[in-house]
Amino acid sequence: MAINFVTRLPIPKDTKEKYPLGAEVAAKKIENDEAIARVFKGESDKLLLIIGPCSADSEEPVMEYVYRLKKLQDRVEDKLILIPRIYTNKPRTTGDGYKGMLHQPDPMQKPDMYKGILAIRELHSRVICETGLPTADEMLYPANYHYLADLLSYVAVGARSVENQEHRLVSSGIPVPVGMKNPTGGDLSIMMNSITAAQHCHTFIYRGWEVNTTGNECSHAILRGYVNKHGQSLPNYHYEDLEHLCQLYAQHSDLKNPAVIVDANHANSGKKYAEQPRICKEVLHSCRHNSDIKRIVKGFMIESYLEDGSQKIGECVFGKSITDPCIGWEKTERLVLDIADLL
Repeated sequence: MAINFVTRLPIPKDTKEKYPLGAEVAAKKIENDEAIARVFKGESDKLLLIIGPCSADSEEPVMEYVYRLKKLQDRVEDKLILIPRIYTNKPRTTGDGYKGMLHQPDPMQKPDMYKGILAIRELHSRVICETGLPTADEMLYPANYHYLADLLSYVAVGARSVENQEHRLVSSGIPVPVGMKNPTGGDLSIMMNSITAAQHCHTFIYRGWEVNTTGNECSHAILRGYVNKHGQSLPNYHYEDLEHLCQLYAQHSDLKNPAVIVDANHANSGKKYAEQPRICKEVLHSCRHNSDIKRIVKGFMIESYLEDGSQKIGECVFGKSITDPCIGWEKTERLVLDIADLL
């Protein structure tokens, strides 16, 4: 047993200096960040859709997807803010398998972390530079966040990471909204503790430094369903679940900007990806019948790509997921327009 040191990787500061954002693009990111923050602070009635592939596995199909999303954003800009899911890290339940573009910029090749760092920075940069849309990623590894810190407008902490101390503390220093998923076992008190930790200020060790954070007032809940002791997927997006979350927020009166993003896939859909449109519409129905629910529901997380379903690595269908199955573009466009109409 051993850890073999293979390649010394560049620090985030050097990578940002080598591949910087232009002033115009940086200004656009600030504009996007402010628009998203207004939603979480209750200053905007727009809803957020964090939408895109389960895993951003290849640059060109992802960019084709984002170009289409940009055209769709222009049609719904008065009601929705579309945030492409550019998820470049893929958590694995057993640790085995494809771990995302950061590990393998080419899924057919061996892992190459140096090329992966450059590939994910280039992809996020292209999204902002070529479409002006904000981007989102999952913070699977807190130490890697700063490679993308100047690019991301939304960060998610996954169900397997939400109990981790470092994820919570780093989230408290991120200047954009961070969503905390409920853990896979479904205990919402763990998620609420994570939100509390992220909203507070902290002093801790990070990347070899003693650091201070000021707290993230837009840290919030993500409901993604859960798995019971029998391994069965169960949802937590129904009216009663959302009402219960309202009550939990009321009990945590110290938390700022109570908010939830509903993940329409994963355990909420039982991984039946085609159920996502129905789930979104049911949540909107709940919002119409309860003002407290409407107040905290800020949007949805949707897994979507160019083609329906998923494929195995090596099958090479352009724009079809190589991880979890997604709804294809036709269903995606219909869903986004339906959500806008329902608002």
